[in-house]
Amino acid sequence: MSDRFFLYDDTIQAKTRFVSFMGEEQRHDLALIYSDRHYGKVIILDIQTNRFAIIGSDDLKEEGYLEFAFGISEEKAAELLDFLSEIIF
Repeated sequence: MSDRFFLYDDTIQAKTRFVSFMGEEQRHDLALIYSDRHYGKVIILDIQTNRFAIIGSDDLKEEGYLEFAFGISEEKAAELLDFLSEIIF
C-alpha cells in the first residue's frame, strides 16, 4: 500500500456557537464555526438538513446564495439572511 499524500493535515483551535431560533417560516438550528481558516469566513452548519456553507459578508450580498447553499426557499433564506447579517461582518 502506498503512502497517503496529504494536501494539509492541521489541528487548529476553533470556536463553535450553537444557535436555535424560530422564524416565521421555520425553526433554524445552526452551528457556527469560527477559525483562522477560510479567510475570515464562518462555517455555517444547518443541523436539521445536514447542509453547510462557508459564508462571509460578501456571500450574504450575493442574490440567491443562501437558497442555493442550503436548498431553501426565498422566504426561509430571508429569515436566515436577517440573522446572519447581524453576526457576520
